[in-house]
Amino acid sequence: MAGILSLVWFVGSVLITPFLMILLCIVFLASIGKSLGVRRLYVKLLLIIFEFGRANIETAQKGSNAEDTSEEDEEHIEEISPLNSNATNDIKHLKTPNGLKKPNNGYVPNGNSVISRDDKLILVPEPPFTMHKTDETTDLSEAKDKCKDYDLCNIFDYLKAGMESIIEDQVTSRFEAEELKNWNLLIRTNRRYEFISWKLTVMWVCGFFVRYFFLFPLRVTICFFGVWWLTLCTALVGYVKEGDFKQKLNKYVSVMCFGILSNAISSVITYHNEENKPKSGICVANHTSPIDVLILMCDNCYSLIGQSHGGFLGILQRALARASPHIWFERSEVRDRHAVANKLKEHVSNPKNPPILIFPEGTCINNTSVMQFKKGSFEVGSVIYPVAIKYDPRFGDAFWNSSKYSMMQYLYMMMTSWAIVCDVWYLPPMQQNEGESAIDFANRVKSVIAKQGGLVDLVWDGQLKRTKPKKEWRERQQEEFSKRLKVE
Repeated sequence: MAGILSLVWFVGSVLITPFLMILLCIVFLASIGKSLGVRRLYVKLLLIIFEFGRANIETAQKGSNAEDTSEEDEEHIEEISPLNSNATNDIKHLKTPNGLKKPNNGYVPNGNSVISRDDKLILVPEPPFTMHKTDETTDLSEAKDKCKDYDLCNIFDYLKAGMESIIEDQVTSRFEAEELKNWNLLIRTNRRYEFISWKLTVMWVCGFFVRYFFLFPLRVTICFFGVWWLTLCTALVGYVKEGDFKQKLNKYVSVMCFGILSNAISSVITYHNEENKPKSGICVANHTSPIDVLILMCDNCYSLIGQSHGGFLGILQRALARASPHIWFERSEVRDRHAVANKLKEHVSNPKNPPILIFPEGTCINNTSVMQFKKGSFEVGSVIYPVAIKYDPRFGDAFWNSSKYSMMQYLYMMMTSWAIVCDVWYLPPMQQNEGESAIDFANRVKSVIAKQGGLVDLVWDGQLKRTKPKKEWRERQQEEFSKRLKVE
């Protein structure tokens, strides 16, 4: 019995000692705001491994089925090429081993469009006299005369828009994981790439053991310690007297604690244009997952606004509220716009308060686009600091599909991914122009964020993934159609 206990003690000490050494190193580096650059070297190594895997997949597939697929691929590409020149390149990629799945009804879920749309609302096609205008000298009155009488062709544009939406729905496609062009040795494809060659099999098995038997236990340990450390530090800060010292101490503690927590997902974050970093007012950003807060809090201290939660998120909310002014709403208050606006105005009116972080989309999008911004935060009249966040999906999918995965399932997926790599751009502060409505201001800020992050700027409300289209939207389509038949 003594021999078994000695063996258990020896194995435990061999496994636990490195974990403790790494943990102490992480805490020390986070406390002084430094990094050894190990994670960036780790990411560079992963890119080399991914490229090696891609080359092996191409070699294996070219040797096995080149003769069977070459003629079919050429015929298939020739049939599809008239639709869109960009679609041709996408279809070619689908026939090569780069990780893309075959499109479903012409839909490629990584944001690439297989049909060509005009820059307009999908369900609000332009009137014929603007769509079919050939040059500037076209007589507008003659074009309008053609639309005075009802004809069956008047509904063709709506039929076209409806068919486009069936082929490629711009809303629901934003709530699916962004597809990869190259396989990243994670099981996110049904192609079974890990068994194409013995080299890939060995790489995949080694990667599996590294992620699940080394990185995952280490990350869980860091996460539990980080939450405990955050709870302890914020509790101590809460006892400090209000003043400038408490604000500086809170900022230091916040950045340090979230820096420790960022190691639980092996985050590699690159911040750009730090001269535009928010100092007060309202900071708005595109929303991909709950870790957006973690990503931004590693570099600055923010106040948060949102609904009160229980469980793991509730622990963090209560811990943060001890040290800094945050705005947490009960379910009964969330729908009270006036209460939200009043608390926002009260917060931003005090220049000593940290900038308040808001995600105006109100739901998580898969980081390929930016959807409709709610106008509430743009009605306050404060300075808006836009921030664009773009994740690199090659190392791990940061998108949280809340209708499919619980918070704990999502954290498990994050901690068993390779890493979370992202870029953050601080954009110049923006103010509402004179005579500009809150909706127009929100759309202007949204377009700036989308452009900087390389995201698609969409007009749709992200809540459509949970609710049906509003009655007002359907009535708007009816009004637009009636205008085309009206005789002036």
